[in-house]
Amino acid sequence: MSLNKYIFVTGGVCSSLGKGVAASSIAALLEAQNFSVCMLKIDPYLNVDAGTMSPYQHGEVYVTDDGAETDLDLGNYGRFTSASYSKDNSVTTGQIYEEVIRRERHGKYLGKCVQVVPHITDEIKRRIYLIGEKPEVDFTVVEVGGTVGDIESIPFLEAIRQIIHEKTVRNALSVHLSLLPVVSCGEVKTKPTQHTVKAMREIGIQPQVLICRCSTPMEPEQKKKLALFTNIDEDAVISGHDASYTIYEIPINYYREGINEAILKRMDTQPRTPDLSKWQAIVDTLKHSDKTVRVAMAGKYIQLEDAYKSIDEAVRHGGFENNVKISFKKIDTEEAEKLSDSEFARLFDDVDAILIPGGFGERGINGMVRTARFARENKIPFLGICLGLQIMVIEYARNVLNYADADSSEFRPDSPHCVISLLEEQADVTQYGGSMRLGLSESKIKKGTKIYAAYGTESIFERHRHRYEVSNKYKNELQEKGLIISGTTPDNELVESVEWPNHPWSTGVQFHPEFTSRPTKAGPLFREFVKAALELKENRQPSPSKAE
Repeated sequence: MSLNKYIFVTGGVCSSLGKGVAASSIAALLEAQNFSVCMLKIDPYLNVDAGTMSPYQHGEVYVTDDGAETDLDLGNYGRFTSASYSKDNSVTTGQIYEEVIRRERHGKYLGKCVQVVPHITDEIKRRIYLIGEKPEVDFTVVEVGGTVGDIESIPFLEAIRQIIHEKTVRNALSVHLSLLPVVSCGEVKTKPTQHTVKAMREIGIQPQVLICRCSTPMEPEQKKKLALFTNIDEDAVISGHDASYTIYEIPINYYREGINEAILKRMDTQPRTPDLSKWQAIVDTLKHSDKTVRVAMAGKYIQLEDAYKSIDEAVRHGGFENNVKISFKKIDTEEAEKLSDSEFARLFDDVDAILIPGGFGERGINGMVRTARFARENKIPFLGICLGLQIMVIEYARNVLNYADADSSEFRPDSPHCVISLLEEQADVTQYGGSMRLGLSESKIKKGTKIYAAYGTESIFERHRHRYEVSNKYKNELQEKGLIISGTTPDNELVESVEWPNHPWSTGVQFHPEFTSRPTKAGPLFREFVKAALELKENRQPSPSKAE
């Protein structure tokens, strides 16, 4: 019989404290004790989903199997837990109000005045219970986006207050994440955390567990002081200090801090000894490995760390399986367009592999094409994801097919050689949200290719998020000139992956393999990509006799 208990994770003082990783680590600890876990993200913005938001606004857009475009924290959920996630695991203010207004227009409220309480809060609770009341779920960890005190999150916190009141602390518990800032003299200040807990209590929620983000482990005196002023037991004041090697050691750190017993004791549940061996193995790899490969990521959103979050993590996963550390070199392709040939080449002097990630819009495209050509001609291991595949095709058409004006209809619709274009049925699309090829779908893989060697099967399933395709008008000509089409849709209609001929390791894919990669089981392409990078680096190094 499942427990159907709820843990609500909120944040205070400031944003970007790592609520997603904190919530995921709590869930990972519960799962390591053989409790069944599910997670839910609440985003207080009015967008219906994250699909139309710029990466500069909100980081990457994460895609689920059923094609939901969600906040990047669902990627953390997928990497830290084994639960499957869908559109039901992501809730936004836009979705809540859209549903309530739809019901009102259809007369579902029988002429009542529709209000935030109870109608909006009831819909929020319904969405939470939709996940948490499933018979197979023991714990539902709900992360509330934003910062306590924001006007946008008030209806969600009110709904959570009601749930905790209705179900009692034994079945619904509040975990609050706060910041312990360090002032110029080096003193750690607890006052902001005292005030954020006070703000929670004014809403009607008394946190039972407090996680304090700090650079170094908290001192006992700090925990005692916070317990006194926040009405939280001292054993439930948890040091959320920075990880030494990787975010995947945070479940281990939390366990050492006692968060497991702090939560389960208050929820009247007997703790079990967790199996944290898989997380410890990752830490050990990073702690003891003496090998590092440098991967250049050439894209247009590199200024924001979270813009390519899942790709960054997936490459690191490939490093774990090859017992190697990853060093990233982020290259702004818009700036790279302005460099001379010699300056451009020097960007890759210390690089062992090159990756071009996804993106939209024409900014920086020629810099990406230039990067792809450099990787192809200099035999550098290369991985292109979504837009990265399209760049491979554009570059090949320009420099091998000699169509100097080859382009994508997304960037230059007037080009006479649009080797990347919309499907005919998409040509008149004016609504951008939800109009792409989204979610999990099958690709047929050609034997003898790099991608077949990675997956070891002729049929794979990966998640898509794109609107433009390789134009079938040029498919035969590209193949005749040597480009390897290594994967297609099952009907052989659309190109799903390509490879360069006579190249040590190159693969471009239309889908997003980063979304299914896990720290304990790297995506096959990332595993092989890092392996190829390591081989290149080792082959470059002089033998001991030559070095002498």
